[in-house]
Amino acid sequence: MAIDPRTLDFVALGILITVSIFLIYLVIFIHDIPYEIAKKRNHPHRDAIHVAGWVSLFLMHTIWPFLWIWAYLYKPGQGWGTETVQVEPSEEMKKDMKIIEELRQKVESLESKLQQMEKETSAQSSSEDKESQNGIEKAQKGKH
Repeated sequence: MAIDPRTLDFVALGILITVSIFLIYLVIFIHDIPYEIAKKRNHPHRDAIHVAGWVSLFLMHTIWPFLWIWAYLYKPGQGWGTETVQVEPSEEMKKDMKIIEELRQKVESLESKLQQMEKETSAQSSSEDKESQNGIEKAQKGKH
């Protein structure tokens, strides 16, 4: 029993089309992995990662590994996971901080002295204003 060669050609064509469609879906599925990771982790940039995954299809997959890393950097509950590092001030910085504190105290004392002087001058000027007002009133009474 011999199989017609045309039948084998159609079978081969069917297998080729099926495998091609399977590979296309596989590539799309693989490129959506970073988006799925980002969605699972509630990543704030998940939509950007999804779009970049599609762009990566046209860029010959060059940015896809970076999308994977980008999706994994964000940790739920922790955010980006950046650590705060306590830096001990250097001796020069300690000296500068001490000088700044001394200057701040000098400025505060000068401000308080300035306020006292302003109060004294305002009290003197108000008493002088009253005396001059009294002198003007006496002069006006003397004319009448």
